Amino acid sequence: MQYTDAEIRELEEKAKRIRRLIIQMLAKAGSGHPGGSLSSADLVTALFFKVMRHNPKEPDWPDRDRFHMSKGHCCPLWYAALAESGYFPVEKLWSLRQLGSILQGHPDRRTPGVTVASGSLGQGLSVALGMSLAAKLDKKDYRVYCLIGDGETQEGNIWEAAMAAGHFKRGNLCAILDYNGLQIDGKVSEIMGLEPIADKWRAFGWHTISIDGHDMGQILSAFNEAGEPREKPAIIIACTVKGKGVSFMENSLDFHGRAPTKEEAEQALKELE
Repeated sequence: MQYTDAEIRELEEKAKRIRRLIIQMLAKAGSGHPGGSLSSADLVTALFFKVMRHNPKEPDWPDRDRFHMSKGHCCPLWYAALAESGYFPVEKLWSLRQLGSILQGHPDRRTPGVTVASGSLGQGLSVALGMSLAAKLDKKDYRVYCLIGDGETQEGNIWEAAMAAGHFKRGNLCAILDYNGLQIDGKVSEIMGLEPIADKWRAFGWHTISIDGHDMGQILSAFNEAGEPREKPAIIIACTVKGKGVSFMENSLDFHGRAPTKEEAEQALKELE
């Protein structure tokens, strides 16, 4: 499938709006995780507004494509995409992390469009694998997309799920690795290096695609390639920048789990105009 320059520009503008919503809701909440939310914004934007088959008016539509965010602390991105898609009013975003809100600090099923709670890192790919196996049992043709972080890829559960998905030839499963190179304790390469990451996934029986995770054209092409019929799960290894789009947040560990102050939010929003 080919996309026009106009379609790509529209998605880029949508990603910018989603980044603005992330900043606004985190500043209002006074807590949360901007860095990883911003780094994967382009990937999730492409999924929700061009790639996935879903219906905001029927969140539990049996034939919908499934999305699961394994790195659940980056749920502000998920919430922004859901609101912009029409699952609930954008104004609900300002209730992030408030007591009784449908938008908690980690996703749960109170949120329209969220099928499974997440937040315990390393477990999301197993959840997505279960969804993909369910499609086979139910004779459905939906696809399952799972966003994972590079820090959590150090956990054994990720690789157990990867081995099982390859063994069971789950061609309807697509993992997206947000490879921004930073985790809460420091650089991924220093905490526990992942390289050669593409070779490892290939060894587990996955079709592997490496891209610039901020190039919308590459992102769309990667999802097209991942969706081609084959008896292999696919992974998109997306090289990204933590805090992408806001100069003082980019490649900064400080904003892994710290919300911007009012002044920082104002500066960030100016940069995202």
